[in-house]
Amino acid sequence: MASNVTELDRPPRAAGADAVPAPEEVAVPIEASADELRALEAGLDELQSERSLRQRDWSRVLLPVGAVVVLLLVWQIVASLGLKRHDLVPGPLDVAATLGQLWQEGQVQQAIATSLGRGLLGFVVSVLVGTPLGLLLAQVRPLRRAFGPLVSGLQVLPSVAWVPAAIIWFGLTDGTVYFVVLMGAIPSIVNGLIAGVDQIPPHYRSVAKVLGASRLELALQVILPASLPGYVAGLKQGWAFSWRSLMAAEIIAVGGSLGFGLGSLLDQGRTLSDMGIVMGAILAILAVGILVELVVFGPVERRLLLRRGLLAGGSR
Repeated sequence: MASNVTELDRPPRAAGADAVPAPEEVAVPIEASADELRALEAGLDELQSERSLRQRDWSRVLLPVGAVVVLLLVWQIVASLGLKRHDLVPGPLDVAATLGQLWQEGQVQQAIATSLGRGLLGFVVSVLVGTPLGLLLAQVRPLRRAFGPLVSGLQVLPSVAWVPAAIIWFGLTDGTVYFVVLMGAIPSIVNGLIAGVDQIPPHYRSVAKVLGASRLELALQVILPASLPGYVAGLKQGWAFSWRSLMAAEIIAVGGSLGFGLGSLLDQGRTLSDMGIVMGAILAILAVGILVELVVFGPVERRLLLRRGLLAGGSR
């Protein structure tokens, strides 16, 4: 009788209960399958992003090349119409022949190497000076109110205005060129960094202060990384201003111990009244500027904005 009561007290077992796994045995396959699904989803997203990236890369190459081809054709047609004397409006083929001759003489390589070296060195120095200055003005309100309008005024001041003063101060030396480059690039870098700092959400600073960050740690580990979109835009504009300032200085300041740059090549064409040299120098200056934009600043800016969700995948 006791045995019967014991059997009745036991909970009934469903049919096939021996084949039903325990809950802990079920959890492992479910968790494993979820991980596999997440891995598969990540792989599909990566494949799709790589495919769209390849498509965008092709469009970024083909569209500019097509635009350049169209402009060259229009230029050649205008030159062939004979509306102006041939020596005043040379065609693309004539300019290419002049550049080929200058290349054989080594003048093009020398000019590009001299100007690009000056531009890169001047830009690096501008970044080293403009970055701490921009952080200081962005963090200290009284300094920003005092010197902010001056920095903005220097940014809109044409850099060529500094060339006569630089020649008087430094003579016909590389110091003149570098001074003009610095005065053209630093204000843009400072204002770009200040604009990036202004876009940082206020709670970033609050959280950093609660965690015990010092003023220097707050500036270098929180403020500067968070302001990167505006900072990179400022760097991009700073390079554009420095390159333009460099060309202005090289065109005006000729002779002395100054080397032979693209601006000097352009001035040589003006002196000889040779439009082939003038147009060749202009194209070389334009090509270097576009190359730096496509190789350096364009990819950095796109990746930064895409990583922060500030730029649609196919918009640029």
